[in-house]
Amino acid sequence: MPPVIHCVRHAQGVHNLCTANHVIHDPLLTDLGNEQCRQLRENFPSHDKVELVTASPLRRTMYTALQSFGPVFEAHKDTKLILLPEVQEISDVACDTGSDPDVLRKEIEENGLPVDSSLVYEGWNVKTGRYLPTHDAIRNRAREARRWLKARPEKEIVVVTHGGFLHYFTEDWEDSSQYQGTGWVNTEYRTYEFTSEIHKTDLEGRELESDNATMVETTPSRERRGKEGPAPDRETQKSFYKIGTKGWDDQGLQLSEAEREAAKVSEGKEVDGSRV
Repeated sequence: MPPVIHCVRHAQGVHNLCTANHVIHDPLLTDLGNEQCRQLRENFPSHDKVELVTASPLRRTMYTALQSFGPVFEAHKDTKLILLPEVQEISDVACDTGSDPDVLRKEIEENGLPVDSSLVYEGWNVKTGRYLPTHDAIRNRAREARRWLKARPEKEIVVVTHGGFLHYFTEDWEDSSQYQGTGWVNTEYRTYEFTSEIHKTDLEGRELESDNATMVETTPSRERRGKEGPAPDRETQKSFYKIGTKGWDDQGLQLSEAEREAAKVSEGKEVDGSRV
């Protein structure tokens, strides 16, 4: 049986406070962000079932994972947080660009953090090739991440990642333009299962060479966030995808920094004191 995946958006980072802070490279969490982690740690109901915690190698996701899922690492002393370059954020703006591997590893070692950075390689934070800020590249690496997770032996896995990338990763585009470039608030978590059906096309209908590794949100997860009934089917998600990406364009949230500058990004919106 493929694992259950608990998807989490990182806690509030310094870049979430205002659009001007998007120029900060690989920002840390705010005080509110640290408090959000504490609350998630207290309220997440499945610490005892989680066997693996993974995260984007950006600092805000790494620290969200370490703080929020501390009980997992405390219960399993040999368990480390695995950093996955494939689940980094989607744009090439400074705040969405990670640190060089040697800088990241120095921070991990100096602070004695239970983190496995072996999958973080030189060039992971250069937004070219597989990490280009384009829809095609992001869909491809999101699929790679799903396939990697689907093949894991663990039964329940946490993935801490980013608001924009979560829509590509889950292929769930419902309400994707509710906030600035995402439908997720900071430290929100949703639970997904891999479908038994094997899909050989993506949301744009393009043929794939193998399994798409499609996931669907569980009904209890949807109910937890006030949604009625099962998740929208794949055909509906294809429509949501078109609407969602157009909505981001309308918000001035193009994926490359040059396009964003030309579009004059808006200031975003605050929810419960957190700019999203």
